[in-house]
Amino acid sequence: MATAVHSLFHTGPTPKGPLAQIRPHAITLHGDERVDPYGWLREKSNPEVLTYLEAENAYAAQCTAHTAGLESQLYFELLGRIKEADLTVPYYDRGWWYYTRTEAGLSYPIFCRRRGSLDASEEVYLDQNIRAAGHGFLDLGGMEVSPDGRFLLFLEDVTAFREYTLHVKDLASGEIIDRIPGVWNGTAWAEDSRTFFYMTADAAKRGNAVWRHTLGGDGADRKIYEEEDVLFHVSLSRSKSGEYLFIASEAFTSSEVRVVPTRSPDTPPRVLAGRRPGIEYSIDHVPGRFLMVTNEGAINFRIVSLPETGTVAEAVDWLPGRDAAFVEGVEVFRQHVVVLEREGGLRRLRVQPLDGGEDHYIAFNEAAYGVFLRHNPDFDSETLRFTISSLTTPAAVYDYDMRTRSRLLRKQQEIPSGHDPAAYQLRRLLIPARDGARVPVSLLLPRDYAIDRSRPLLLYAYGAYGTTTEPTFNSAVLSLVDRGFGYAIAHVRGGQELGRSWYDDGKMEKKLNSFYDFIDVAEALIEQGYAAPDRLIANGGSAGGLLVAAVANMRPDLFRAIVADVPFVDVINTMLDVSLPLTAQEWEQWGNPAIEDEYRYLLRYSPYDNVRPQAYPWMLVTTSLNDSQVMYWEPAKWVARLRATKTNDNPLLLKTNMAGGHSGSSGRYMRLREIAFRYAFMLDAVGTLPPGTP
Repeated sequence: MATAVHSLFHTGPTPKGPLAQIRPHAITLHGDERVDPYGWLREKSNPEVLTYLEAENAYAAQCTAHTAGLESQLYFELLGRIKEADLTVPYYDRGWWYYTRTEAGLSYPIFCRRRGSLDASEEVYLDQNIRAAGHGFLDLGGMEVSPDGRFLLFLEDVTAFREYTLHVKDLASGEIIDRIPGVWNGTAWAEDSRTFFYMTADAAKRGNAVWRHTLGGDGADRKIYEEEDVLFHVSLSRSKSGEYLFIASEAFTSSEVRVVPTRSPDTPPRVLAGRRPGIEYSIDHVPGRFLMVTNEGAINFRIVSLPETGTVAEAVDWLPGRDAAFVEGVEVFRQHVVVLEREGGLRRLRVQPLDGGEDHYIAFNEAAYGVFLRHNPDFDSETLRFTISSLTTPAAVYDYDMRTRSRLLRKQQEIPSGHDPAAYQLRRLLIPARDGARVPVSLLLPRDYAIDRSRPLLLYAYGAYGTTTEPTFNSAVLSLVDRGFGYAIAHVRGGQELGRSWYDDGKMEKKLNSFYDFIDVAEALIEQGYAAPDRLIANGGSAGGLLVAAVANMRPDLFRAIVADVPFVDVINTMLDVSLPLTAQEWEQWGNPAIEDEYRYLLRYSPYDNVRPQAYPWMLVTTSLNDSQVMYWEPAKWVARLRATKTNDNPLLLKTNMAGGHSGSSGRYMRLREIAFRYAFMLDAVGTLPPGTP
């Protein structure tokens, strides 16, 4: 960083006017007096708060002005790896071929279909670019075409705060014929193509109620289910067979599913298996029976079969649980079931004929990869569509014949500016954690990466909610790797890479394992020569932002820079406020600070509560004003406390997207600019690049 601007980083903006005089918020909890000197930042409607955030943005822009040229270069590199005018592989559903295309210069996809044949004329059934006109943000919360192909349900949010409006479009006339504001994610059509179901949420954005609506009906919509337990949220879906509507009530440790026949949508919902503490399950339907994926009697889940008209008491084992294989879910067809399993940290696809024939696995040759099922809506199909990629290999879309076991490459991701997998190397390490657990690490390195601590390295992790971080192709990160960086993913506890116990050992009273794993991986990578502390950068977002923020307090000496995106950092204050989205349900994920033992444990790592007088790395913290999952004030308060407390003058920047949501901007070009800004900061942090790099 240029010396002329380095001195700018020491202080940053300070509150002015009435807000500076606001009395700090204080409470007593379990005998502790908790004073929150930056609680005033929660006043979103106060113009002075917005002025403060804008001042932080101006400060960040001033401090990074010298990297503007690099940021622009990075943006065009990122753009050059994206095929701007592109087309997805069409899929068949009830007489129509559906696909999505993008056009150069347009930020959003265009949804298209052709009747009966790909040679038929194209029908654009939704152009998101037209819908986005005049809005700074637009997110589709879901869409679903009616069984007869005539009507389209779609949900739109133009606030970035997950406030959706449901629209019904008559695809014959192109007119919007119905509109319901204030809905939540989740819709499902009945078989008559005139009745549909939708969801609403409570004030804390917990999906909690399901409603039935009839097109052209005279009466009010009827609420058919409401979930009153604040630990449970509701989801809504339609079985691929088309026979049932599923209403799932789910907490982090318990499940309950109700079914409604789609051919008789007035039927009251029927409970398949009542909720019990510690028992989780999900349901799908095949001819004559339901398949239930459950953890009852199997920590890594098993699959049982129960009669379509029977009860759970009649369930029998369909696929027994196994210690070595974690069952993630199923994709059902009329004649086959595909089981998604995980073993050794990698996903496998197991194909099981429903006629009792021999099962088999689809073979993959990569040492480390990510495989995902694509949209497979045709229940009668004998073809499975999936996508596979690795850190070095762009995504490939395959159609797999489950009967003949042959596969057909349908699409290979194109990198317009060019990509040579041989220019990179992929490594997978198992690094011992302090308690003996072995943490998988996926590494993408330039072919000539020197293992002598001379190269910079970006270390990423998430580690929460049982979310698995797959080692898949990421064209954006090549802008760092091509400049000599290594890129590492630490598959820390809290995810489910190594099965359910890997998740259970990274939450609640074991959450510290996630942070310790990350620290132990960083130390091992330094010891093995992949990086040095002054060349190592940590990055995580949301719950991963919590991870890197906690690590910033615990071991700031290990990192040159930390980039925390929309970080969940004000853990105790947020988990005390049940009016906020996600809070009550997540007591089973993080803990409830109203319970003293859980409060004491949260207090050990909550980043906002553990800022201390010490030297911190370079830090870039991002947030969005309209984020409804991690409120903007969490990172804003954390940065303010860091400014007042840290003992060195390393850069500390807060960048707020004033129109975005939890994932930032909604348009693809703005997202690339956000990535370019982050990467410019990272490159600036490591200073002089290795000889010979661009």
